[in-house]
Amino acid sequence: MNFFNLPDLGEGLQEAQIIECFTRKGDSVQQDDILLSVETAKAIVDLPSPQDGIIEHIYGQPGDIIQVGDPLIEFVTPSSAKQDTGTVVGVVSESDTVITEPAIAVHYALPMNSKATPAVRALATRLKVDLTMVKPSGSNNTITANDIKRVAKMIKESGAMVPLKGTRRTMALTLNQAHREVVAVTINDDADIAAWYNKGDITLRLIKAIAKACKAEPTLNAWYDNHAVARILHEKVDLGIAVDTEHGLFVPVLNHIENRDSNDLRNTLDTLKEAVKTRSIALEKIRGHTITLSNFGTFSGRYANPVIVPPTVAIIGAGKTRPQVVQVANQFESHMILPLSLTFDHRAVTGGEATRFLTILLNELERAE
Repeated sequence: MNFFNLPDLGEGLQEAQIIECFTRKGDSVQQDDILLSVETAKAIVDLPSPQDGIIEHIYGQPGDIIQVGDPLIEFVTPSSAKQDTGTVVGVVSESDTVITEPAIAVHYALPMNSKATPAVRALATRLKVDLTMVKPSGSNNTITANDIKRVAKMIKESGAMVPLKGTRRTMALTLNQAHREVVAVTINDDADIAAWYNKGDITLRLIKAIAKACKAEPTLNAWYDNHAVARILHEKVDLGIAVDTEHGLFVPVLNHIENRDSNDLRNTLDTLKEAVKTRSIALEKIRGHTITLSNFGTFSGRYANPVIVPPTVAIIGAGKTRPQVVQVANQFESHMILPLSLTFDHRAVTGGEATRFLTILLNELERAE
């Protein structure tokens, strides 16, 4: 017997959700035949067979979440002899031995690093509680009987809980990390864009202005390492642009924005958005950004507190443009205003550095072409 385990699909990624199985038990496959497609880090990846063989068993079904290193496919070759590994009948429900299992399927796996005794597992089965939805309160991250009863009561009162999967699960875990680590501070201001509003592309002007601000104040175009208490200042500016979809938030990356002209940036941005829409974007196109832009004003909202995702230290939020009466010399005029929000990680960036960055951003946006 040979096993095909979930490989490491990218830096820092520990799990993937099965999207589709292209084979079944008994199928004969050849090396490089596509076995499954999985979703991880907001991208869908096809997994080819590492060998020729016959499918003996598939571990998990579409919708299940698999951890890196866990078995996906069991192969048998024509020359292999099947061995009876034996079967244990019965359920142990009295033991106090704590069991920790790798996550193989979302309906049977525990949250990462969580544990439960057989008795607690039996209680969860009887009360129809999915252990993946239970937050442990016992020592050493152990799920207790009271944890099971609490979740069972919630289900009875409010209806069944639906686990977050795919992009939304990744987003939830990432934002949990951001909430735990980042010391976020947000400052707001307005850019008067009347000089070019009727003849310019707001998103492109934002991108070009961010590139200029990063060059002048590079401390915001950086990564911060929470454990080493150290930072990396980047010379290149790789801008992550938040894109909202029905599946959740994607952040495709525009690389080297400091060296590219407007037409190139617009074409690349349109290509990235289309790839996100069709779920065909490559993993390398959604990782490694050095600073982020959230153009939420295309929907609604004036100011926000955008969330910084480690290891980056800054995110710019652009709100909804609005007309506003401003004084020009001795008269009043109606100008278009672009509200801006800058959130920075105060562990790595000082208030002075952040305000200087924002000032440069405002000046670039307010000048005529």
